[in-house]
Amino acid sequence: MPEILESRGTIVEARHPFSMAVARVDGAERCIGDDLTTALRSAAKPFQLATSLEALGDPSVGEDELAVGAASHSGEPEHIAIVERILARFGSSADGLRCGAHAPSHTPSAEAVLRNGRAYSALHNNCSGKHAFMLAASKACGFALDYRPIEHPLQARNARRIAEVSGVTPSWAVDGCGVPTFALPLSAMARSFARIASAMADEGEGSPLEGARLGRIGWAMARRPELTSGTGRLDRDVVRKALEPMAVKVGAMGLFCLALPKRRLGIAVKIRSGRTEALPVAVEHALATLAEGAWRHDEGWELGLVRNVVGDLVGRFAVAP
Repeated sequence: MPEILESRGTIVEARHPFSMAVARVDGAERCIGDDLTTALRSAAKPFQLATSLEALGDPSVGEDELAVGAASHSGEPEHIAIVERILARFGSSADGLRCGAHAPSHTPSAEAVLRNGRAYSALHNNCSGKHAFMLAASKACGFALDYRPIEHPLQARNARRIAEVSGVTPSWAVDGCGVPTFALPLSAMARSFARIASAMADEGEGSPLEGARLGRIGWAMARRPELTSGTGRLDRDVVRKALEPMAVKVGAMGLFCLALPKRRLGIAVKIRSGRTEALPVAVEHALATLAEGAWRHDEGWELGLVRNVVGDLVGRFAVAP
């Protein structure tokens, strides 16, 4: 099994085994490392957004709103403004969001909230875009406005969609934001993202509505990574350093999934320990191994370096030889 070495000077401080899988919708698959079953967490968001759009009757939604709807955003002002716009568009307010409040992961944005004497709200939750669409879909369909339980019609539709795109009946647990999360083998996650890649590749070619829906979401993620992610974040950096279009999504606990439309490929990467700091180098290795030529390697990529409190370079993450 491949592993990432976390070094400090010449000392190897930690080892992080990881697995990676690649798939095409025609069934071709490859897995390096164990094909472990793990939770999709936030990597499910493109598919959850597709469910909400379907329930809303596929409204004309801009790429910025789609990107935030599929986002684990950093709570920066632009993210919050777009979530508020989604809520207003569908006649909702932040009071209806069930994701809970936490501080923005973007430190300057978090500090600005406190300097202005305000409290963190559900708008700042990294999942607030997804929840805004879930709330809107529940209202439009006349469903209960607490959309979190697995037996809620919207969540039942999400479970069916995950089973359909992955080819696996998932088990489920409760995600950090309160809605169900679904567990799949890593290869099934790669298959799911291959569906997004193929939908993106087929955009504008008379594809079925489900494919068009996933294609729109995928292209919004590929074109607006700063909205799907945030300043200095892995999702944004991977897309910006890529040599071809990609829709990418971080999960939690060391999961990362990618859709490459030019190749119609889906890729999934998982750090076994869940240590997210090791993920950038694992993703870079996965792209070099499974999609050669899609990625621009940079020796000084900041996300692969270890710095101390005063900012000195003291170590790095690297794939074990």
